Amino acid sequence: MTCAQGVAGLVTLIWSLSWLAEGSCPAGCLCASDIVSCGALGLDQLPAELPASAATLDLSHNRLVQLEDAAFSGLPRLESLRLSHNRLSRISPGTFRNATTLRHLDLSSNELHVVEQHYFQELVGLEELLLFNNRIVRVESKALSSLSRLRRAYLSHNRLTDFPFFSIQEHSHPFLATLDLSSNRMSKLPMEDIAALPTSVQSGLFLHNNTLICECSMYSMFRHWEQKDFGSARDYREDYTCLVYGERRASIRFFQHGRFFENCTLRVQGLLGEPKNSLQAFVGEAVLLHCQTSLQGRTLSYLWVSPNQEYIAPPGNNDTLRMFSNGSLEIIAAKAEDSGVYWCMALDRQQQRNETREVNVTVVTRRIVIEPFNTGFTTLLGCVVSLVLVLMYLYLTPCRCWCRKQPPPGTPSPANECSAQSSILTPTPPATTEGPGRKVGNSKHVVFLEPIKEVQNGRLRSTQGPEHPKLQQLRGDNDSITSVFSDTPIVP
Repeated sequence: MTCAQGVAGLVTLIWSLSWLAEGSCPAGCLCASDIVSCGALGLDQLPAELPASAATLDLSHNRLVQLEDAAFSGLPRLESLRLSHNRLSRISPGTFRNATTLRHLDLSSNELHVVEQHYFQELVGLEELLLFNNRIVRVESKALSSLSRLRRAYLSHNRLTDFPFFSIQEHSHPFLATLDLSSNRMSKLPMEDIAALPTSVQSGLFLHNNTLICECSMYSMFRHWEQKDFGSARDYREDYTCLVYGERRASIRFFQHGRFFENCTLRVQGLLGEPKNSLQAFVGEAVLLHCQTSLQGRTLSYLWVSPNQEYIAPPGNNDTLRMFSNGSLEIIAAKAEDSGVYWCMALDRQQQRNETREVNVTVVTRRIVIEPFNTGFTTLLGCVVSLVLVLMYLYLTPCRCWCRKQPPPGTPSPANECSAQSSILTPTPPATTEGPGRKVGNSKHVVFLEPIKEVQNGRLRSTQGPEHPKLQQLRGDNDSITSVFSDTPIVP
């Protein structure tokens, strides 16, 4: 025999002895490591001996009718207990005595009628409770009060007509995130009690497939949940129905047919009692958050939860957050990573009441905002400039005639050149004529003459091409050239 084989045999012997010391595996059950499975064996009572090392015990799909007192006290490591699909109608007091390590309890698909307050008193470490698919008609007000570490509770597919929502408080159930009450027989909801629930519970409160009566307050609450993107409303929109005037035949899906609530005044913030505040601050500035509450008295205490799930109590922490006695929270020097939703809880321990508020903080970097280019102003300015240029062109353009010095007589001058370009001649003829026997008409004469381009050898030369048939060239003493258009014949 080799050394390795000897060591393996010794380990097997020690493991077998430990099983004998802690209890052998019951007949018909399957045992592997710390898991003991005795499901679907037709058992009507618990096995006489169970391994003390068992952490998971499966007794589902049997015929268990009742559980004995301290039935699991011999299992100090038990964490998960599955009792689904049995015939349990009631749990006797002390059944879970000394089972403080139990974290998961499955009692689904049994015949339970009432959840009494003593059922789970000893299960202080329970995190998940499954009670769906029973015949439960009532849950006593203190049935869940001792489950301070409870995270998920499933009570769907029962016969509940109401539920003690007021027993769920922030301080009593700080970790509760899922409460499934769907597929029951609830017709009216206690809106004030639901409004007082912590927001983490509201976001995981499932109420679909109930026989709810269509009311404005009910509709407002579910619309608010939808706007806040709660999974309970978002994932089951088509399963939320209500009865118009309480008639079972008049069932509508109110998320899809909101026209029946058009006359409702949706006062979501006033209904839920949690006005949503939004604050914007710049990097480096101090931000003060107020914990607004309707609770009054000297016994109030306050607690804040940061976006990083950090609990903040007076006087603050890390020299970045300061909390005052009135519940206000100050961010001493805001940073970009301080942005997010801050939760405030006001707690009255004397009256066992609490309220929660949320404040959405956005921290941005201060920037110099440059005023955008105003196109309307520039358009107006362009019009004014254009108008000024037009006026300058009309009234300030230099004249080429009167502003020049007159040349001596007998020589062609620009003045004569300009005078030949006048558009309308006066009806009064000039005092002098250019030759004897020259007649002048009394009507106006319009003169058209293209500008003179050149002066060559003391004579003006026109740049015009062939002359018009009606154009008569008149040469005077100074050899000036004029062109007259007129129907009156010119006598030489």
